[in-house]
Amino acid sequence: MIKIFRMAALAAAVMVAGLMQSASAEKLRVGMECTYAPFNFKNASGELDGYDVDVAKGVAKLVGADLEFICQKWDGMIPALLANKFDLIIASMSITDKRMKKIDFSAPYRISVGRLVGSNKMTTKLFDDVGKPIAANFKGLKIGTGRATTYSSWFEAKMPDAKLVLYDSSEAMYLDLENGRTDMIMTNPMKAHLKFLSKPNGKGFKFVSPQIDERKFFGTGVGIGMRKGSDALRARLDKAVKTLSTDGSLEKYALKYFPFAIHNEKWTQ
Repeated sequence: MIKIFRMAALAAAVMVAGLMQSASAEKLRVGMECTYAPFNFKNASGELDGYDVDVAKGVAKLVGADLEFICQKWDGMIPALLANKFDLIIASMSITDKRMKKIDFSAPYRISVGRLVGSNKMTTKLFDDVGKPIAANFKGLKIGTGRATTYSSWFEAKMPDAKLVLYDSSEAMYLDLENGRTDMIMTNPMKAHLKFLSKPNGKGFKFVSPQIDERKFFGTGVGIGMRKGSDALRARLDKAVKTLSTDGSLEKYALKYFPFAIHNEKWTQ
């Protein structure tokens, strides 16, 4: 009888310990736009979906953490991180020297490039034979792009004579391009293909530039942002990103939305 009582007490203690461990599991709060399809957006059921969301869940599983997603407008993303509104940014944020002065990043989990979209009828030569922009040919052109993005920074530095039109949503940007209120837009080519060029309303448009990937503006890729001083966490995230690359998870996530992988395997070798 005493033996049975001791076994029951031991079982209860193990259960309590398990509950306490579960209750104290690490929680990571993740900031993202929640409107940036197909990378992070709310699906028809109102649930967060997209490549960034898949990456966040894959990383959390590998590091043993619970996630809480927090929606945040893009231009306030880094200030919100620094104000401790969340712990990580997993929102297709490019790793750039400018941003690294304020925050740290994990190893990249996605490529980061820009590309121009314009009318099929466009004949102006905007880039030379080696892919360098011809600044004089951009003078006076209305270029639509996202506010506070690497794309707007690139144009402001490289083509100051172009007329930038800044947008808070891609829907408004595509609509203005369709209606002729801008001459071109600059955006993520993966998103442009899925959301516009492959749709009926995008049939009159095409890519009018090569991929633009200047490191100074577009960085080395897209990574997970975190506050400076999070060295131990960053090491765990780097290991998790490498695992997601080598075990095929990143490619699996990409193929849900694109006909190709969108990460560079060399980054994590």
